Amino acid sequence: MEKFDSMKFKALGKTGERIPAVGIGTWKLGTDRDTEMKAIRVGLELGMRMVDTAELYANESLVGKAIEGEEGVLVATKVSPNHLHADDIENSCNQSLKALGVKTIDLYQIHWPNSKISVSETMAAMEKLVKEGKIRYIGVSNFSVKELEEAQGALKSNEIVSNQVEYSVVVRDPERTMLDYARKNSITIIAYSPLGAGALFSKRLEGLYGILDQIGKKHGKSPAQVALNWLVSKDMVVAIPKASNADHMRENAGGVDFSLDRKEMLGIDSFRVKAAARTSTSRFHTLIKNTAPLWSDFMADRYRKKLQK
Repeated sequence: MEKFDSMKFKALGKTGERIPAVGIGTWKLGTDRDTEMKAIRVGLELGMRMVDTAELYANESLVGKAIEGEEGVLVATKVSPNHLHADDIENSCNQSLKALGVKTIDLYQIHWPNSKISVSETMAAMEKLVKEGKIRYIGVSNFSVKELEEAQGALKSNEIVSNQVEYSVVVRDPERTMLDYARKNSITIIAYSPLGAGALFSKRLEGLYGILDQIGKKHGKSPAQVALNWLVSKDMVVAIPKASNADHMRENAGGVDFSLDRKEMLGIDSFRVKAAARTSTSRFHTLIKNTAPLWSDFMADRYRKKLQK
């Protein structure tokens, strides 16, 4: 069995829970179940004992199968933005529990905000799930500071422990919109697409890739590992890269067992990616966010049909 003794751990909000600096993302997994489940299990053996999924991804059953029999795994999933009425949240949670094969979801997150549904109703339903023991912690995803404050203000007995946002060397928006608030309020930032959804390896970002490659050679690391290390070196930030095979999972796990010096950090910090070279989700984030309740069911059905082929 593979072991990775150098995994770093960080606080999950104010809970006292320690989570790996690099966990496992699963968006778009499910087309090669055996290979992907093996990759997840390798990741768990290497210390990446946090797995994030969502009802929208239609792959919670794959995650459940991959973690079956494992102990000490923090299981995180997300409820879709069009399921934020109280009855819908309860139904979604019950379905996720069944698909994941767990009695309790460790971190239950609102995938996208929905301004059409009262945040008070939504958060009351989330607190009910905590009280019933169906979930342990409440998180959100793609929330602005204002939306975070409104959601926290609607909670009576619990605190929001995390906000999952797109953050990478390619997409730096959280640095001006979220990180200071997260630090001051002890809210963990879970970075999705931490390698820029593949944009990092594109021709238009050769300059950035070259910087990461140069730094990596000094440490015996790949550019991707340097990018992950830079990201999780930030206070209150953890990352959940996706890996569809065991080799990529091993590479992700190897992104934490070294330290970048101040000069190296500044060298990466100083590179600014032009808007045209950013990921499509970041370029069209406002549109995607505002229409999430409209497209989420369609995308879930699309993923479901794709995975059934």
